[in-house]
Amino acid sequence: MRIAIAGATGNIGALTAAALERAGHDVVRISRSLGVDLVDGDGLDEALAGVDAVVDATNGPATGRDETVAYFGTTTRNLLAAEKRAGVRHHVLLSIVGIDRVEGNAHYAGKREQERLVAEGAVPWTIVPVTQFHDFAAMVASWTEQDGVAPIAPLLVQPIAPADVADVLADIATGEPRGRHVDVAGPETQDLVDMARRTNEARGHAVKLVPTWSSLFGPSMAGEVMLPAEGAHLAPTTFDQWLAEQR
Repeated sequence: MRIAIAGATGNIGALTAAALERAGHDVVRISRSLGVDLVDGDGLDEALAGVDAVVDATNGPATGRDETVAYFGTTTRNLLAAEKRAGVRHHVLLSIVGIDRVEGNAHYAGKREQERLVAEGAVPWTIVPVTQFHDFAAMVASWTEQDGVAPIAPLLVQPIAPADVADVLADIATGEPRGRHVDVAGPETQDLVDMARRTNEARGHAVKLVPTWSSLFGPSMAGEVMLPAEGAHLAPTTFDQWLAEQR
């Protein structure tokens, strides 16, 4: 199959492209750095010529709610319109578990707009809700760290290895459209503060973590809000296994 990856230079996009190529598929990489701009649509028609399926693993800018929703709306409309012109038979969207249960998060609002456009669009689709990645905790701490101190929410998550996400996306892209896929998660629940502490220790990075709901994530995300629903697809790689590779 000929499969395009939007966001191909990002972590998940690159891993998904590699997984598809290992399986013998023809992969088209789509990103601004490679000459295809989803914001203005430049290069999209040429990139999607002869493509059977598209995996959208793009990320959005770290901006306010309105700007994020507008960005995801524009890029998704452009991508879907180009897919329809090209006769693409399957659009696969990487999304996030729990975004419909959290208000006030700009990125989640943008992802909800993506999901709405895909579900209402003319191209057959699969939306794949995935939990946070194993490197998410340390990344969040890096966003808030100042003078060796990082406030971070004691968020309960069920993290997944990025390589496992790529394998799932590659498998789905080569199959038939499924509509909304079951939640995809790692095998174990974890506390975000503990994950950040252990990741930073493994990487040799000294930082004092301060658990709080007054930083990036508020109490609307407390409890089991971000955990996968019953019947989720559980990927095999544990946080401990992933962490061993960080040392």
